[in-house]
Amino acid sequence: MTSAPRTGTRKALDSWHHPSVLVGLVGTGIQASRTPALHEKEGAEQGLRYVYKLIDLETLGLGADALPEILTAARRFGFAGLNITHPCKQAVIPLLDELSSDAAALGAVNTVVLKDGRSVGHNTDWWGFAESFQRELPDVRRDLVVQFGAGGAGAAVAHALLTLGIGEVTIIDTDETRAKALVSALRERFGESRASNGVSVKDAMAAADGMVNTTPLGMAKYPGMAVPADLLRPELWVVDIVYFPLETELLRQARVRGCSIMSGGGMAVFQAVGAFRLFTGLEANAERMLQHFAEM
Repeated sequence: MTSAPRTGTRKALDSWHHPSVLVGLVGTGIQASRTPALHEKEGAEQGLRYVYKLIDLETLGLGADALPEILTAARRFGFAGLNITHPCKQAVIPLLDELSSDAAALGAVNTVVLKDGRSVGHNTDWWGFAESFQRELPDVRRDLVVQFGAGGAGAAVAHALLTLGIGEVTIIDTDETRAKALVSALRERFGESRASNGVSVKDAMAAADGMVNTTPLGMAKYPGMAVPADLLRPELWVVDIVYFPLETELLRQARVRGCSIMSGGGMAVFQAVGAFRLFTGLEANAERMLQHFAEM
């Protein structure tokens, strides 16, 4: 006669009856990402066997040109979807079957849902930024904001800023063509007076109420700052969407100068809340995910 399984064994056996979800993150230099733990913890809280894999192009010795191969592999291995980060948010678009209205408007994808043989691109970045901003900097002046970066994340953040009622966003990017393209797209959606480019960094910063860094500068892999520290002043609010490290050199310099600051942590959590919903069909507990993030 066999004895009943011990409690721990029974729990392990029971866990196999839980729905399983396999997802991943595709990007370069993402080993320090907190996103996998964030998703897996929330999945466990909701009774899922949730596995989140890092697909780091740098570690694999690959470039963005490997995206078709990665998407094919993800489909074949039964992934529910993929999060997409730098430098793939725009490169992935031509490879997808469909785009959500947000992703199409922004020309950037950070979440791909794989279902019924189809790939659908979404953008939860802009909503993630907006949620975080409304919580952390609700009462700041919003007449003019300087944004550094016009890539995939930049498109999402500029959209969020104008949706939140920022009067005008000045876009600065090392690639002038890319900056012009983003400004043109923003004007089309929000009006001619709402976005501009072609201003010097010094002049833009002198006139601004706030600034946002959406470039990779400040990441562990890309040290540095998008703007000289001497252009920061106490009246300015400063946001950096980089979240590893949580306090970038830009935020450190802004803090010691008395600026109101916001890190990329909140955006990282809220975009994950949106992605979790898309991957699982379940509503994530945002407060719990914020707490998980803070404990990491």
